[in-house]
Amino acid sequence: MGARGDRQVPGGAPVVSAAPGFTGLPGAVALSHLSVYDWPAADGVCGGTPHLHLTCSEAYVVTGGRGAVQTLTTSGYEVAPLAPGTVAWFTPGTIHRLVNEDDLRITVLMQNNGLPEAGDAVLTLPPKYLTDPETYAAATAIPADAPEAERERIARTRRDLALEGYRALRDADGPEPLAAFHRAAAALVRPRLAEWRERWQRGARAAAAATDDQLDRLERGDVSHLADAVVRTEQPSTYGKFGMCGRLDVYEGTV
Repeated sequence: MGARGDRQVPGGAPVVSAAPGFTGLPGAVALSHLSVYDWPAADGVCGGTPHLHLTCSEAYVVTGGRGAVQTLTTSGYEVAPLAPGTVAWFTPGTIHRLVNEDDLRITVLMQNNGLPEAGDAVLTLPPKYLTDPETYAAATAIPADAPEAERERIARTRRDLALEGYRALRDADGPEPLAAFHRAAAALVRPRLAEWRERWQRGARAAAAATDDQLDRLERGDVSHLADAVVRTEQPSTYGKFGMCGRLDVYEGTV
């Protein structure tokens, strides 16, 4: 923050300027483009892997196709239809499962500059897989260097495993199984909280602090920060990554 550096403007020479305090996407969100899995599950429904986030809200902007998002919270089970133009969002603690009824495509907006795809997600595996981070990782990790067919096999296997736990939570008699899953999920991510806090500090917290500083400047009649404006464009850094809910096109600079 506050360091000087060169930037290139389209059609011009590099311009040396003081970098603004925060240059990420607005509000430190991140985005990815998602093509929801069309793999049928044991219940005959095609779609993704049910999971929750512990510190991040997430939003779906439907850009094509048709489907639904199933959600499970302490308030109960719900299904929200998804069609082009729909925007659906939910807060931490919402177990969600995307259903693909006809080529469902979504732009996903994520809080905390992409943390949901960088660790803030726990799949609804059966309890025996949630006992410790090593056991959980063995059941969920997809090696980046594995052949594509093997990565697809692992992604589909962990999806089906998560659906077992999801159905048990959805069909549970009483609130304790869901509460127990919440406790297990929190224990699994606890070793990574310092890393998450650092991401929040350089993302959402920095973005809010930059706005606070800009408001202070404007109150004093200081418009110097307007001379530090920057423009950025970016193409996906990775196409077709196997995600929790489908194949992802991801943007490195937004996370």
